[in-house]
Amino acid sequence: MYLLELAKPKEAETCFAIIQEAKQFQKAQGFTQWTEDYPNQETILQDIQTKKGYVVTVDGQIAGYLCVDFTGEPAYESIEGKWNTNLPYAVVHRMAFSQDFRNLGLSHITFSLIEDLCRSKGIRSIRVDTDFPNKRMQHILEKNGFSQCGVVMFQGSGKLAYDKVI
Repeated sequence: MYLLELAKPKEAETCFAIIQEAKQFQKAQGFTQWTEDYPNQETILQDIQTKKGYVVTVDGQIAGYLCVDFTGEPAYESIEGKWNTNLPYAVVHRMAFSQDFRNLGLSHITFSLIEDLCRSKGIRSIRVDTDFPNKRMQHILEKNGFSQCGVVMFQGSGKLAYDKVI
């Protein structure tokens, strides 16, 4: 069984370990989207404390970590391009999966769970950004029905901006 649940403070260490694995995975793929400084353990703790940090579990085992933010993203106010909708939206940041659960289609399942969560809160749009070299995430987004909308400035550099109306 797959679940998307708010991360608990006692799970912060596991969530950060998944982020660290993802940083290494990015390097192995030939790019660096996340640096040594970001996301860091404090970022994960803040996500959890503000009820934006989520875990994806598979049969009760933590398989992934992500931030789902329903308060918007200031960096998305200015886009070189155009969002597909001006509806209230959720932002997905810091999506990462444990190496033990990669290549199992978990990203598709997770986006489906995020959509269910959004609908339960009356939100009908999701926005995501990713680095230009992160072809894997671009493929995942497009495969899950996201449209490329343009470029936003986030964390000091241009990022590809995607959204999906649900």
